[in-house]
Amino acid sequence: MEPHTDHMNHEQQRPSRFSAANIALYGFLAIAAFYLIAEHRAHLLGWLPFLLILACPLLHVFMHGKHGGHGGNESSPTSPPGQSPHQH
Repeated sequence: MEPHTDHMNHEQQRPSRFSAANIALYGFLAIAAFYLIAEHRAHLLGWLPFLLILACPLLHVFMHGKHGGHGGNESSPTSPPGQSPHQH
């Protein structure tokens, strides 16, 4: 009995990342990105300080999300007296 070659050929015919159409698309996107950055550099750099300021709350939310936050008990049974359980 012969194995089903249609199924095997179908798996091998998946579109590749490096097909001619994809290479042309990547080239077009690279050229467009270059010209957008080159022509609008002053606009992009003008927003940079604001983006850094906006990144602070986002970093705080994502970096402090897993360890219980900034409040709660003053001391835990495992910490020495007078030392807070949350220290950086």
